Amino acid sequence: MKTFKYILFFLLILIIGASIYIAVQPNDFNVTRTRTVAAPAQVVYNRVIDFKNWESWSPWIDKDSETKIELVDSTSNLNGTYSWTNGESMGLIKTINRVPYQTIEQEFQYNKFEVAKMQWEFIQNDTNETEVSWTMSSENLSFYEKGYALLNGGHDKMIGPDFERGLEKLTSEVLASMEVYSVKVDGIAQHGGGFYIYSSTSSKISDIQTTIQKLMPKVKSYALKNNIAMAGAPFILYHNWDEANNAVMFSICIPTTTQIATTQSDILAGQLEPFKAIKTTLKGNYSNLKEAWDATNNYISQYNMEATEMGPMLEVYLTEPSLQPNPANWITEIFIAIN
Repeated sequence: MKTFKYILFFLLILIIGASIYIAVQPNDFNVTRTRTVAAPAQVVYNRVIDFKNWESWSPWIDKDSETKIELVDSTSNLNGTYSWTNGESMGLIKTINRVPYQTIEQEFQYNKFEVAKMQWEFIQNDTNETEVSWTMSSENLSFYEKGYALLNGGHDKMIGPDFERGLEKLTSEVLASMEVYSVKVDGIAQHGGGFYIYSSTSSKISDIQTTIQKLMPKVKSYALKNNIAMAGAPFILYHNWDEANNAVMFSICIPTTTQIATTQSDILAGQLEPFKAIKTTLKGNYSNLKEAWDATNNYISQYNMEATEMGPMLEVYLTEPSLQPNPANWITEIFIAIN
């Protein structure tokens, strides 16, 4: 009997000691994981702010495919929610504040635990890479939560691996979304021609986009400084394409509403007469332009058409990348004049 009493007393001491140890644990926690994504901040932010995208990269969904998700109608607005259930477990995330393309603040509720804070931060560097930080924190842990964390190795061990997996999957999703593209040969079209100002140059074929990115702002700046009204999207007028020597000659053009008398030796004025052409539309990164040009030329050959000798060959940029950072949404039109 005495032995039994000693055992009970010993167990009581253990329980009291454990309770004291749990009670004196910190009332707060903070877990952060960071990853650099090779994408503009706006693209990454848009992937996170809309809960419709979470199912494809959420680390909690990844753990169990049987998880059931519930979304509200306004998934990308303030007070939008993302909730899930799995057996007796449930979770809910609610967006409570945001600074577009910079930060997102959310509340995180899991089972009967106290509501935790969740914060995202997006910092873009000069090379269009974004450092993404994902943080969960709380300053009001209950006794139960402290004990649960101790039994499971602490909050960093409980949450950190999920955040790492989530950021890894988010990175893959963002990069994949930027690579989406389509090429559509629209067929015969009539180009209206018109006046334009331009600057001519040459480069290696492999350096076309780099050269355009350097010189296009120069032509645009001239138009703005001289109050020249632009009549449409900027375009490239190709003069000579020499595959054998990896060389291309072209003009960077800005359409104008009227004929312009330029005052700068390297900025000239021209006019395109209306012409019939085969038109192709590329939606996606400029790196896919070669495929779009090949599709256009193949279409001309397939239907026994003939490109106009020395006729206009245009590449029209309908999207301003600085306003639409996801290249999957860039729209470019190609026109090859035909007889």
